[in-house]
Amino acid sequence: MKKTILTILIAGCCMGAMAQEKKADTKEKLVFTTVMENPITSVKNQNRSGTCWDYATVGYFEGEILRATGRTYDLCEMFVANKNYMDEIVYHVRLHGDSRFSEGGSADDVLAVLREHGICPEEAMPAPGSLTGDSLANFTEFFSVLTPYAEAVAKNKAKKLSGQWKQGYQAILDAYLGTCPKEFTYEGKTYTPKSFAESLGLDWDDYVSWTSYTHHPYHTWFTIEAPYKWRPRLSYNVPLDELMATLDSVLAKGYNVCWGGDVSGNGFSRQGLALEKAEPTAELRQERFDSWDSTYDHVMLIFGKAIDQNGKEYYMVKNSWGESGDYQGVWYMQKNYIALNTYYLFFNKKALSADF
Repeated sequence: MKKTILTILIAGCCMGAMAQEKKADTKEKLVFTTVMENPITSVKNQNRSGTCWDYATVGYFEGEILRATGRTYDLCEMFVANKNYMDEIVYHVRLHGDSRFSEGGSADDVLAVLREHGICPEEAMPAPGSLTGDSLANFTEFFSVLTPYAEAVAKNKAKKLSGQWKQGYQAILDAYLGTCPKEFTYEGKTYTPKSFAESLGLDWDDYVSWTSYTHHPYHTWFTIEAPYKWRPRLSYNVPLDELMATLDSVLAKGYNVCWGGDVSGNGFSRQGLALEKAEPTAELRQERFDSWDSTYDHVMLIFGKAIDQNGKEYYMVKNSWGESGDYQGVWYMQKNYIALNTYYLFFNKKALSADF
């Protein structure tokens, strides 16, 4: 009996010790204090569509208009998608299918659409998903139809293409995304998409993309060799410390930054955090880039900075997954995570020093 009691006591002590050890191992809940924050428009939801590049960059330009004019706009992501997917297939066909054709894209795509095609407000086109009975964008059926069509054209065995394929392709875009208006009325005034874009108060020549890799010389321009960046626009290559210093400087001057990078690593969570234990270096970035250990797979909007209770630095980032996570659609991304996982920063060159 005494032996039994002693065994129970020992077991109880062991369980208590294990409980204390488990409690000690429990991660401390992070508490954030905002250091600086620039204005942004509301969080949107890309839902089941590979359009982070579209939602993030349209949101970026909405913030640019807000900064420059004080006016809040809700611009139409599906207008951008419709025009961009036509631009993409034209490029894909020119290369006889030897380029990536997908839902993905980059900040450069939105800039090109705004410059070449213009834009319209959200209300000028059907709401995302509404044409297929959804409440939000859902590209599952859409791209199951669009991709085979695109590949059939790009890899056609005909000696000469007729050009008629564009009409059929455009009909698919319009059926799922809505027809882009040639003219519309907004706040009592009639616009075309081009004239509306011109009325927004921005100069499309002001926007640049910066990156940091060692396989090209620093302080030169090159096209980042990454999936989803099918549009061959140049990025400016700088050392990693210069890239991060520029990010901080641009934010401090009141400008937001569109971020393209990797969120497939273990440190990125659906709860609104992105943490990184590794020390970011140029060598590690390059090794991960060349070994496919990192990939360009998401675009978001950096609009502020914060610190946790331990003094670690974070960037405040607007995502396009609706008001999900612990912070209603905002992610707190550790500085080391941004430094290691950035493919490019897209921002207004007016935030740079005059000598640049």
